[in-house]
Amino acid sequence: MSTRKSLLFSFLDRYASLAISIISSMAIARLLTPAEIGVFSVTMVLLMFVASVRDMGAGSYLVQERELTTERIRAVWAVQLGLGLGLALLVVAASYPVALFYKEPRMRDIMLVIALNYAVNPFGSLTYAWLMREMRFDAVALMRFSSALSGALVSTGLAWKGFGPISLAIGSLASTSANALMAVYFRPKSFPWLPGVGEIKRVLAFGSKLSISSILGVMSGGSAELLLGKLQSLTASGLYSRANGLVQMFNRLVTDAVGSVCLPWFSKQSREQGGFIEPFLKATAYVSAVGWFFCTMIICLAHPIVRLLYGTQWDESVNLARLLAIATAFGVPASLCSIALLSLGAVATIARLTIFNVVLTVSLVALGALQGLVAVSFAAIVASAISSGYTLKITAAHLKMPLKDIFLALRKSALVTVLTSAGPLLALGLYGPTPTSIILPIILGGFVGLAGFIAGVVVFKHPLQEELSAVWVKFR
Repeated sequence: MSTRKSLLFSFLDRYASLAISIISSMAIARLLTPAEIGVFSVTMVLLMFVASVRDMGAGSYLVQERELTTERIRAVWAVQLGLGLGLALLVVAASYPVALFYKEPRMRDIMLVIALNYAVNPFGSLTYAWLMREMRFDAVALMRFSSALSGALVSTGLAWKGFGPISLAIGSLASTSANALMAVYFRPKSFPWLPGVGEIKRVLAFGSKLSISSILGVMSGGSAELLLGKLQSLTASGLYSRANGLVQMFNRLVTDAVGSVCLPWFSKQSREQGGFIEPFLKATAYVSAVGWFFCTMIICLAHPIVRLLYGTQWDESVNLARLLAIATAFGVPASLCSIALLSLGAVATIARLTIFNVVLTVSLVALGALQGLVAVSFAAIVASAISSGYTLKITAAHLKMPLKDIFLALRKSALVTVLTSAGPLLALGLYGPTPTSIILPIILGGFVGLAGFIAGVVVFKHPLQEELSAVWVKFR
């Protein structure tokens, strides 16, 4: 499958899943209280530490391995299956102490349901990694869509019936189960069902370093919710989680879609051409242009967007969303760096970068959490700016290219953003930061901003012009 077609399927997959997620989130935000959302979000942040090692990077190993043999596939399967069962037992054992620590018995029930996720997950992971390696994004899209739809229907239905925060956990289990069933259907007949340990050392040597980075990354990303849940309240954690979830839609809209194609694409270029500087710069330009458009919309129109998606009970998260959008804007340029380093097999460098970023972020967020929600958000901005600059510097050195090449790629995206911001700023000026109307500011800001985005891409000859031209030719 061509790279352009892969990107098309990847974006269709993400947007379809995101549409399902938005609709279910709109319903759940009105069915569950901030405190109930806080209970689930804190539990899931804790469990993300476990999720970060659920296959010890075995899936990523399979994607980037230059010489994939049957014995190495057996080893990947052995790692995924063993860890899935082991982590399920670990979560069961930890459920009571965690609930006791936070004085919240509902957390124990949530953890027991999620434990089943880890036992089921390996049956989808191996096939998913192989489809990614082969750039079979049509099959990947079908798997992810089925998974997202199943989870959304179950979560929303149970929340409607009054099951509370555990409805989200059961929905997650339904999602994982649907993914596993689809994976069994797409699993190649040549793939062995019997695990093997002959090449397990090779898999773990790669995956252990990557897992350390994943654990530390979770620590960095979830530190705010964990600290707020303990130092402030679960309601504060829920408000932060909702604001952060809105901003993180960018990752689901763009970064995940582009990144899922970039890992096999960069790995293939590295195997066959010995480098991928040009694809990396082009992908970074794509992500930064779209990402800064998204962040501008959130900064200017957070109030009507939060009201539309989540209702009035989440108004306290509006200013948090604006601040977190600024933090995201600083982080956008470095969003593909870890994928580039992973494609080179530079897992040790990823680990060192992650350690630096975690120490920086957790230290600043901990200081902010003592003061409150707004202070945590400002801490996130400072951490994101420093972390992004350092990550770009290290990545440029590994790719053996001048750092200025990245800034040249970002310069055109910045110029496009100047024209893009006209729409959101116009809506902000006409309707104010807390408009009584919900729909009109979003429509005005979105359409005028999109017109400015397209004009900026054409006027400044941004790399996205090539993609827009291809779409126009197909449309004609």
